[in-house]
Amino acid sequence: MGKVNEITKDNWKESDVNVDSLWIINERDKTGKHANVYHGNFVPQIPYQLLSRYTKENDVVLEMFSGSGTTLFECEKLNRQYIGFDVNQDIINYVNDKMLGTSINYKLNNCDVTLTNEFDKNIQHDLQEFQRDNVDFIIAHPPYLDIVKFTNQENDLSNISDVNLFVDEIVMAFRNALQYLPKNKYFAVVMGDVYKNSEVIPLGFYVMYAIKKNFKVKLKGIIVKNIEGNRGKLGQQNIWKYRALMSDYFLFKHEYIFVFKKEF
Repeated sequence: MGKVNEITKDNWKESDVNVDSLWIINERDKTGKHANVYHGNFVPQIPYQLLSRYTKENDVVLEMFSGSGTTLFECEKLNRQYIGFDVNQDIINYVNDKMLGTSINYKLNNCDVTLTNEFDKNIQHDLQEFQRDNVDFIIAHPPYLDIVKFTNQENDLSNISDVNLFVDEIVMAFRNALQYLPKNKYFAVVMGDVYKNSEVIPLGFYVMYAIKKNFKVKLKGIIVKNIEGNRGKLGQQNIWKYRALMSDYFLFKHEYIFVFKKEF
């Protein structure tokens, strides 16, 4: 297996890659093209860390739910090529506008990643333009059921409220995507828990287990990300604490990052 990153015995001490399983982030990175304009958008530090750990310059990154462009902007910063998919054409237009004048190769597809023929057509076209046969890393930050509804489209996973149906759709999406990732390469899924019907649903662990069950992969890491500024309204922390104390729940500040190694 070839080297998957640019870290060497000569430069590892200078590396800012975090190898701990707990990532405490004070606030989201707002530099460059990053803007908190999209519900549920990525904390940029997550793709930055994953790309720095599992890719090299000019590698091709596949993102299955591209959203507002957070991973793409990190690819631009780190000089990675990028292929993204999303069902929301409006947000694709927004990202394309922000990427005007970029020097990296990137493609954004308005495509449902659970539809095999449509997905294959798009990614094969993109890879041909990149003069590549496969991708080097896959990252997925799907919706968390219907907690935030991004569009009204039937094929939008954010309109699914049933956990079993949601997990089945995620597995189908990975069945499509993983055929373009070579053996011994890595992919990551970022998921959080949801709170429905007065209980915590460990959605990320359901997805993690389904991936393990359906594909020959090794789970290389479960990272817990905690962001202090997650509620954005830090001045309102007391009211959130009060509400939690008057009830029986805990405040969500975390997400899970599941890192897998493909073995087929």
